Amino acid sequence: MKDLDQEKTINILNNIMEFELAGVVRYTHYSLMVTGPNRIPIVNFFKTQASESLLHAQQAGEIITGLEGHPSQKITPIEETYQHSVRDILAESLNHEKKALEMYKELLDTVENASIYLEEFARTQIGQEEMHSLEIKKMLRDFS
Repeated sequence: MKDLDQEKTINILNNIMEFELAGVVRYTHYSLMVTGPNRIPIVNFFKTQASESLLHAQQAGEIITGLEGHPSQKITPIEETYQHSVRDILAESLNHEKKALEMYKELLDTVENASIYLEEFARTQIGQEEMHSLEIKKMLRDFS
């Protein structure tokens, strides 16, 4: 086992927390903007994504304080494209999930062989982000 780079780990977790909190805002916004005949299931999907982003931010924050760090109160800037077709917001969602996946992979690279708990946390989050990407890709298939 190697020593945990606590400072780097806390910085990555704070970036994740800020990104996940931005996801809460992003997915809440998307849920409000959906129109059309498939509105209800898509709105429910985005509301679920918003709730999950909040949970992920809270989990990251708990780990930060457990490592004696200070959780950020910021959120990652959110670009407003003003493109609100279901296809556009699903494509933006897929991009958001890919960025989240990169962040969790960076966390895994940092904590690997230093903390089993943090490795498992990172792997679980990576699995969830990959699953979300697959779901969004399936949802986008109707639009190709």
